[in-house]
Amino acid sequence: MFDNVRDDLAATLTEIREAGLFKPERVIGSPQNATVTVTGGGQAGEVLNFCANNYLGLADHPEVLASAKEALDRWGYGMASVRFICGTQDVHKQLEERLSGFLGQEDTILYSSCFDANGGVFETLLDDRDAVISDALNHASIIDGIRLCKARRYRYANRDLADLEKQLQDSQDARRRLIVTDGVFSMDGYIAPLREICDLAERYDAMVMVDDSHAVGFIGEGGRGTPELHGVMDRVDIITGTLGKALGGASGGYVAARAEIVALLRQRSRPYLFSNSLAPVIAAASLTVLDLIEHSGDLRDRLAANTALFRARMTAAGFDILPGSHPIAPVMVGDAAQAGRLAELLLARGVYVIGFSFPVVPHGQARIRVQLSAAHSTEDVERAVEAFVSARAELAAELAAQVGA
Repeated sequence: MFDNVRDDLAATLTEIREAGLFKPERVIGSPQNATVTVTGGGQAGEVLNFCANNYLGLADHPEVLASAKEALDRWGYGMASVRFICGTQDVHKQLEERLSGFLGQEDTILYSSCFDANGGVFETLLDDRDAVISDALNHASIIDGIRLCKARRYRYANRDLADLEKQLQDSQDARRRLIVTDGVFSMDGYIAPLREICDLAERYDAMVMVDDSHAVGFIGEGGRGTPELHGVMDRVDIITGTLGKALGGASGGYVAARAEIVALLRQRSRPYLFSNSLAPVIAAASLTVLDLIEHSGDLRDRLAANTALFRARMTAAGFDILPGSHPIAPVMVGDAAQAGRLAELLLARGVYVIGFSFPVVPHGQARIRVQLSAAHSTEDVERAVEAFVSARAELAAELAAQVGA
């Protein structure tokens, strides 16, 4: 049987390659940082990393590493259990309490990833009497989580408040309504208008859920994310997020929410009930990450400066960068094959970035998604811009040669 399937799969993979959509995995032989060592994928050596979610540079921070090493001796390697059987240690409860206080929510529940967190919310809280109203550009984990529940599904155009209000009006007969949005849209770097969303939610008696994975740690005055940025920390009902980006970059996710919501998730959320507990070493190191974030704004200031510098230099050089102030700085290319080739040319110049194309972004909107970090120096940023200018020129010459041929 598989011989026939093999041929079909091989044909599909060939189509993906020919369309310029194939996603190779390069091998890194060093810890995650502003500079990494690439050991495979056609390019070897030390390169600047401008594509990690390591916003605050904490993935290899010495204090985080020290906490992780100490935690291995104290708490062990793994729990070999789910939480409600024998998978809950003091360190898990400590982290949940710290996250609740940091995010201004009543309680928090840990998951193995934010994908699982988003996968466990909707079917627990909503059924066929309810409605969920989702931004059109929400993360795939939100889309998949919504598919798991029986609630009616409504979608509004990205950050379009008039369209959101229309969906709220169309769903007024629902028992419960939940508006869900990314705090920051990961492919564009755009920030959701949470204050206005909360205003509409209160007008139409709906709840608000925010996936703040690309904001917690560095957005807002205290790094508490987009609800803090917009002054609505007390008006958002559910916050989901990850420990795998700014908060140390390892793995793990969470739901921080009203106490009754978290209590019900502990009883009925399938990804929580049937997945192993978060490794204690990650929980312990995450407590240190929160200490670093709460007691110093230097990392956030450095990240903001690097972001502003890169965006200004690239704009002056004539690149099409989506507007904004977020350290996600998408350099728009359009054609998928050209985006992939530009990424290859940049890697050859010692700058590691990735071309994003369909199905991650819409057809015709391929891009290089540059991600700045507090770990980058000013010289790193300047070198990256110079590499972009040089790679663009080489790509243009290649395309001109193809037309001439």
